[in-house]
Formats: sequence, C-alpha cells, structure tokens
Amino acid sequence: MRWIKRLTRPDPNRAADSFGAPVQPDVPFCVVADIHGRMDLLSAALDRAAAQWPHLPMVFVGDYIDRGPDSASVLRHLFELQTSNPDRFICLAGNHEDFLLGFLDDPQRYHRLWLRNGGDATLQSFGISGPLDGLSAGAVDLLGDQLRQAMGAELVTWVRQLPTTYRAGNVWVTHAGGDPTVDMDRQDRNALLWGHPDFRKLARTDDQWVVHGHTIVPEVLIRDGRISIDTGAYRTGQLSVVRIADGEIDILP
Repeated sequence: MRWIKRLTRPDPNRAADSFGAPVQPDVPFCVVADIHGRMDLLSAALDRAAAQWPHLPMVFVGDYIDRGPDSASVLRHLFELQTSNPDRFICLAGNHEDFLLGFLDDPQRYHRLWLRNGGDATLQSFGISGPLDGLSAGAVDLLGDQLRQAMGAELVTWVRQLPTTYRAGNVWVTHAGGDPTVDMDRQDRNALLWGHPDFRKLARTDDQWVVHGHTIVPEVLIRDGRISIDTGAYRTGQLSVVRIADGEIDILP
C-alpha cells in the first residue's frame, strides 16, 4: 500500500490499529470535505484536483451550506456540476442540508436551531437579510417562504434527493460515518448524517473503509479503516481533498 501522506496522531496509550484490510475501491475517485459556504475554497480545490487527478469521479461529503459566506453559490455550482455530469460528480447529504430541509418543512420548529448553527449565513447568501432575533411566528414563516422562492423548486428538490452514501469496492463515503456494528447498506439515516457515539471508538470488523467529514480534525486522519477529512474549511481555510485508489490514499497538497 502506498501513502502519499499518511497523517495520524497515534495515542501512545493505545494498541496498534486493529483494522488491517487494504483499501480496495473498484475505481479510483476523489472525496471533497465539508465546504460550509466557502465557494473560494471549492473553486480552488476543484482546479487543483483537476490538474492533479484529471477526469476522476469526485464525491462530496455534504455540509455545503451554513457558516461560510457563499452557501447559495456552493449549492448552485454543485447542482450544475452534478446535473451536467452525474457520473463524475456525486453529492451526498450532510446534517446541515438536513437542517435546511427541516427549516423549509417546518420553520416554526427548526428555525432557532438552524440559525444558531449557521443558517443565518445561508439566508444572507440567498439575499434574505434583516433581524433574525425575536421573530414572530409570521416572520418565521415568511423567512421559509422567501428561502423557498430564492432557491427555486428545482434546487430544493435536488437537496431533498441527495443520497447518504457512495460505495466503490470496500470503500464507503458518507457524511458522519455511521454505526460501526451495522452493515453499511443497513445504516440508519440519522447515524449517517449526524454520527454515532461508537464510530470513533470501534473499528469495523467487515473490512469496509469509511471516508467521512462532519467531525473536524486538525489534518486528514487515517486510522482503523476511517478516513476523516473535515479540516474545518469555513474557519481554517483548508478544504481537504483525498484520492482513493487500490492500495493508495493520496492527500491533495
């Protein structure tokens, strides 16, 4: 197995990795970490990946929106990429897309939680501004109507239909990892989008690798069949991209 760069922070009090299966996708592909409204970083990452690994499929782990300033641009760009070339660009759902859909479906129930977690930046990126504290019920419903109109039915439907997993051989990509004791094709949707308490504690025993975002790490972390790639792009300026091939995990410089 060749590693262009293997970045780990071993725990000195912990035994060596118990996961020994090689990474064996059917075809090489790239994975892009959580973008969170950073269109500048997405554009740069796409350019670098195209120069380094042209024509490879690219899988995006979700969390395209919230916190960063350009959620609308990120969503629209990914929508255009995937609809124009669905075999090359694969977009998965993240928990922040789940936030967005929850708000659109039931603004009264979800607006406070979503706005506290970066939804205010998403609204602003779609041109919806104004005070967001102490909103009346009517004002909250109006926000939902304004966002639906600004996004358009086609984009809302696209977000709603985003899948939760991508598989190539013994490599799975999902947003938050999932339950390590359950087959990857039988995972609960919430575990895939929001994580599971045992995901980072237990190694899988079925020789399946999982590439994921959601949990911020200081650098790409490869351990026990997990490839953690969310390096907190919205606040660090570092949007990680990895290439997965037979026996290889390459990290885009």
